[in-house]
Amino acid sequence: MKRSLSLIAAALAVALRPDELLLESVPQFVDVTEAAGIRFLHINGAADVKKYIFEAKGGGIAFLDYDGDGRPDIYVVQGSTLERFRAGDNPHGALYRNLGDGTFQDVTESAGLTKGAWGMGVTAADYDNDGDIDIYLTNLGPNYLYRNNGDGTFTEVGTEMGVACPLWSSSAAFGDYDGDGRLDLYVCNYIELDFNNLPEPGSNLFCFYKGKPILCGPRGLPGSPDVLYRNNGDGTFTDATRAAGVVDEHRLYGLAAVWSDIDGDGDLDLYVANDDGPNLLYLNRGDGTFEEMGFLTGLAVSMDGRNQGSMGIDVADYDNDGRMDVFATHFSADYSTLYHNQGDLLWEDITGQTPLMEAEWPLVGWGARFMDVNLDGWKDIVHFNGHVVPFLKYAEGKETYYQPGSLYLNLAGRGFVDVSERAGPDFVRGRSSRGAAFADYDNDGDLDIVVANMNDRPALLRCDRRDSNHWVMFKLRGRKSNRDGIGARITVRTGELKQLWEVKTAVSIFSASDPRAHFGLGSAAVIDEVTVNWPSGEIQRFENVAADCHYLIDEADGLAKEPIQ
Repeated sequence: MKRSLSLIAAALAVALRPDELLLESVPQFVDVTEAAGIRFLHINGAADVKKYIFEAKGGGIAFLDYDGDGRPDIYVVQGSTLERFRAGDNPHGALYRNLGDGTFQDVTESAGLTKGAWGMGVTAADYDNDGDIDIYLTNLGPNYLYRNNGDGTFTEVGTEMGVACPLWSSSAAFGDYDGDGRLDLYVCNYIELDFNNLPEPGSNLFCFYKGKPILCGPRGLPGSPDVLYRNNGDGTFTDATRAAGVVDEHRLYGLAAVWSDIDGDGDLDLYVANDDGPNLLYLNRGDGTFEEMGFLTGLAVSMDGRNQGSMGIDVADYDNDGRMDVFATHFSADYSTLYHNQGDLLWEDITGQTPLMEAEWPLVGWGARFMDVNLDGWKDIVHFNGHVVPFLKYAEGKETYYQPGSLYLNLAGRGFVDVSERAGPDFVRGRSSRGAAFADYDNDGDLDIVVANMNDRPALLRCDRRDSNHWVMFKLRGRKSNRDGIGARITVRTGELKQLWEVKTAVSIFSASDPRAHFGLGSAAVIDEVTVNWPSGEIQRFENVAADCHYLIDEADGLAKEPIQ
């Protein structure tokens, strides 16, 4: 009997050893903001009192290579105060140029990004296909489109190009939904406000939290409809919301959107996260129109049929089965939701099978992404949190204003484990975080993170690896397809493992990330096969690709090593 028990124990130890090794591979995320020279301070109303809901929202941030030198730069969105907003004296955000030595230089003034606004979010892409990255800012109306002049400067052309949406916009996303090689633009709008009659804390049933009067909304306030702008090809856009069938008839509280070929049929669909309402899934019919299928696919509400306060979202294939899964963060007293793609246009809320169900309950989740933190070939879940009511700074218990980051390690497709505290003290340091962006800013092969924090400095979290795994990164250059290759699908096969990456910039909330495709390869030093499915329908295949390199894949010229300056 003792011998049998010993054998069982030994077998269990062997079975557990791989997971133990995985836990030891969790990287440290180190706050290098100060050393990097990032001195920006976010303003969004008063730090200690949030009377109105727009003082608690926003805080976007972006990684973007605006000067094309192969090093991701950082743009930080700035908020304002009610006094400055009413006086027309809003501050502006900041652009930090990556110098390639771990530091950044504030180039906002020289770049011409000095037009003030009460900013909410940012997205970035080459909307005019001229080879450089443009910037779109969502504001407490109107929005700004900064066209990149190609010489390190920008010109604001939002009104001229037809995308100066006058509403309270939250997030925006570029994607080529009609396959014409030009990036279109979806803008999420939040709440309709009368600044001459703002709802005061405690003024109605929806203006209390834990028995205390707080900012009102969103419930009880009128929502604003989202807008889809079609790219005309001459730099201008046309409002195609109704023609495309993406009319937000119920005026839901839109907070984030992701373009993804979520059903795998070769064109871009649209997933929209709504606060305190059902999420929307617009499936592309392939003829320039969409059909809303949120409820029918299981992606609108939680497993028990409840609306959730969705905020940060991402779409990716986390279990390497070739199908796109969905993750969405939510308000406290609820859980962030993991939807598994079951096939046949059906997604299942499997959060109850993961540690997210319990761990997420006190958190208010915002910026989020699927990303492979330990380069083992399996995408993990990262997101950042922060409450909206400052009086919780002084509250006792788990629900606080300043909240830690969350990291869930993917156990090779067998589930997730909460390893947040293993990611280092800088990762879990309490902040009231909002948007988050992701990129390998130091080009060392792993993904770093920059986080926007409410009434605080951003946090640049450098990933310091503790593994010896291999990696690869691909930058795309479209010809028939849009220049950034947004919407392209890259598949990497190493042995029996096949990974899928969809090129996009707008994930998370209020934010934009580096479009370069990033793959962890585990122990594989050579990739057996790389396949690129371009939005144009073009398919490229490359074999025996060396790991630990940056590559450029040109839609016409193929694969080449990408020199990093």
